[in-house]
Amino acid sequence: MSPCIPKSILALLVATCSLGSAGAAEPVVSAAPLPPGVVLISPRVEVWPERIEMEGNVMPWQEVRVTTDSGGLRLLSVEVDVGDMVKKGQVLAVLDTASVEAELEGINAQLMEAQATLTQAEATLSRAKRLAASGGVSQQDLTQYETQKQTATARLAVAQAKVKAQQIKLASAQLVAPADGLISARAADEGDLVRAGAELFRLIRGGRLEWRAEVKGDTLLKIEPGQEALIDSPLGDEVKGRVRRVSPTVDIKTHTGVVYIDLPVDTAFKAGLRVGGTLTLKRRALVLPATAIRHDTDGDRVFTLGNDGTLQTIKVELGRNQDGKCEITGGLSARTRVVASDLAGLSAGAPAREQLPEPRKAAQDASAQSKS
Repeated sequence: MSPCIPKSILALLVATCSLGSAGAAEPVVSAAPLPPGVVLISPRVEVWPERIEMEGNVMPWQEVRVTTDSGGLRLLSVEVDVGDMVKKGQVLAVLDTASVEAELEGINAQLMEAQATLTQAEATLSRAKRLAASGGVSQQDLTQYETQKQTATARLAVAQAKVKAQQIKLASAQLVAPADGLISARAADEGDLVRAGAELFRLIRGGRLEWRAEVKGDTLLKIEPGQEALIDSPLGDEVKGRVRRVSPTVDIKTHTGVVYIDLPVDTAFKAGLRVGGTLTLKRRALVLPATAIRHDTDGDRVFTLGNDGTLQTIKVELGRNQDGKCEITGGLSARTRVVASDLAGLSAGAPAREQLPEPRKAAQDASAQSKS
């Protein structure tokens, strides 16, 4: 007789055999590793300041040349000098008019003679016309009297024109300022014999100066009237100016254009001084974090994730750098999504998957838990 086995031990042995046979029937299979996760971002459009360095000459805003039509007269006195501020209508110089007055007296006598001659010719013609009706004056004589009247009329007009010319000379004997301004040049001294049309003074209208800054042609397209400029003063401080107008043309030899910038009236600058300065523009820029750009020997590149789940590279052109960001000037649109960072271990054609940024992932996990 076989020994008797307790029922409890027999049940434990049966359970152990069952578990062993079940484990042998279903072997454990390990899962395939996931491709590396990358965070994707899109470029942002921001307004960045752009600093433009410029150089140019300080010049008069508007210069007026003071001349005289009275040639052959001597300067009796000069009332102003270079550097004087003058008002419109203020006397700058006085010409000696003694000779003009003497000529005017003679011409006035000629005028009176011409008037008397015309009066006589008109009376003779009138009498001849009355006699011609009764045959007392021939047609030939009548024609002669009419010619005499026309000649006397022409001589009177000539005498009147001469008087007017001498009166203009007298009126221009005093040279006056055509506008408020600063005397910047003087070519007149007492006793000089002036020529008609000769420049005697030069005046900066209103005393205003402007800075004519020279910039490259492509930069000229970005500048508009009203923008503020800072001009470096030789005295050490900066002077604020404002763009008044921009040259409509670019010099074909120097490839530069001129920006006309108004200066304050109280500036210490002098006309002809060459100074430098800056103009700050606000321009829209397409930017990416510097961490999203790989700098290779053959250029700058960014990584994108293709529809097939592999990484691809795009060559880009860079502009300015600011606050850890780079301006993208070419090769990329604002809609393209690129890998945000950690580019060192990435290569084109390698598999990858999109991974949410940490704050965004945590927010989505919290939302999922609240819904469950």
